[in-house]
Amino acid sequence: MRDLGVGFGYLVKGQRWVTGHGRWFGFGLLPGLVAMVLYAAALVGLGYGADDLTAWATPFADDWSSPWQGLFRGFLTALVVGFGLFTAVITFTAVTLLIGQPFYESLSEQVDRTEGGDVPESGLPLRRELWISARDSLRVLTRVVLYGVLLFALGFVPVVGQTVVPVIGFCVSGFFLAEELTAVALQRRGIELKERLALLRGRRLLTLGFGVPLTLAFLVPFVAVFLMPGAVAGATLMVRDLVAPPDDDGAPGAGAPFSLNKG
Repeated sequence: MRDLGVGFGYLVKGQRWVTGHGRWFGFGLLPGLVAMVLYAAALVGLGYGADDLTAWATPFADDWSSPWQGLFRGFLTALVVGFGLFTAVITFTAVTLLIGQPFYESLSEQVDRTEGGDVPESGLPLRRELWISARDSLRVLTRVVLYGVLLFALGFVPVVGQTVVPVIGFCVSGFFLAEELTAVALQRRGIELKERLALLRGRRLLTLGFGVPLTLAFLVPFVAVFLMPGAVAGATLMVRDLVAPPDDDGAPGAGAPFSLNKG
């Protein structure tokens, strides 16, 4: 259970790091602000156009009598808006990281630099890095959707669906949010998605201690934008310890990072 507190500690340390490096905090805000504007515009457009979209998709209901037509299309409109909000929540971090790949990679490198030791660089061209980031984000999103469908179905189970399932849902969201954030530093270290997931599963409580509080905080509108720079910094600090070689006593160390590909 100690790892839960350690994981949360990395989240706090990351926020402290960007607070103490104000220029990098402002630098890290830019991608989140851009993503927020894009999402806000998309959601406003969805809100205004959901009625027309529902009417266009259900021409067979044009001749239905009142109130059945209104109830049916109103229900579908609510589903469309709800799905849009759900999609926005689960994709915001991935899209922000994709937009801000050069920003967050520079921020992560600066954290490594100020903490001492090696500063790994991927050595890949930006286009290649964006492709890898988009590909891996899509793979993670697919997993999240599959878990979401399963948990949604389990939500109809009496008692368990209203107590245990929401807790599991936040844990799943927290785990994959932590994966998205640590990917910035791990990708620079040449660690692929499969290995990243194995690494985080090996320290599951540490990962949840970092990701679950952040998931809860991201539920508050606009908070994600302001916490994102510190979240990337905290994830980098966590990665430094996760992939550091053990010290002389066999305990995890804080030395130079290494790739899981290396024996």
